[in-house]
Amino acid sequence: MSATAPEMGRRDGSFEREPARRVFASELRECRYQFKDGEDEKSPTFVLLPTGERSNRIFIVGTLTEKTRQGEQNIFYRGRVIDPTGTFFIMAGSYQPEAMQQLAKIETPAFVAVIGKPNLYQKPDGSYLASIRVEAITVVDKETRELWILDTAARTLDRVDALATGTSSDIAKAKEQYPTVDPAVCRKMAYDALAQIKM
Repeated sequence: MSATAPEMGRRDGSFEREPARRVFASELRECRYQFKDGEDEKSPTFVLLPTGERSNRIFIVGTLTEKTRQGEQNIFYRGRVIDPTGTFFIMAGSYQPEAMQQLAKIETPAFVAVIGKPNLYQKPDGSYLASIRVEAITVVDKETRELWILDTAARTLDRVDALATGTSSDIAKAKEQYPTVDPAVCRKMAYDALAQIKM
């Protein structure tokens, strides 16, 4: 499978038409607010990004540095994907067999593109861990990774600008949930990521 990122987005089979947000690992790591949009059991669950945008699905590209197989009867895989800002934790199990088979076949280290659903878990110490339940994962080349960094930096900067000027309910909620978020730090994150691209 050698799909480009846009092709993966079209073929991932998700019945929910939520767009896959591009987000850096260091921003996802700061998430601590998750909510359901609607009362129905099948209503989508969103993670609210500190920069003020809801995310039901995300699209990441980075280096798969390790993966482990766990479980005996209910087998699943965990992995770490590194981008210029930090680490994403990913997992795929029997509920998404195609994604699990894709992850199982990839040899580390490798550049990978991942579409998946972010989830937050509160640890006993009160801190949060964000992980991504994989819907699709494929090996990509360095150029795809660098294009993702460019695009994700641009989207991040757009969200930071909107956070300063916007009045949407999500932005208001982000300011309430993440009162210490410094737009300057978010901008630096994006520019530091861009600095790692060798053009």
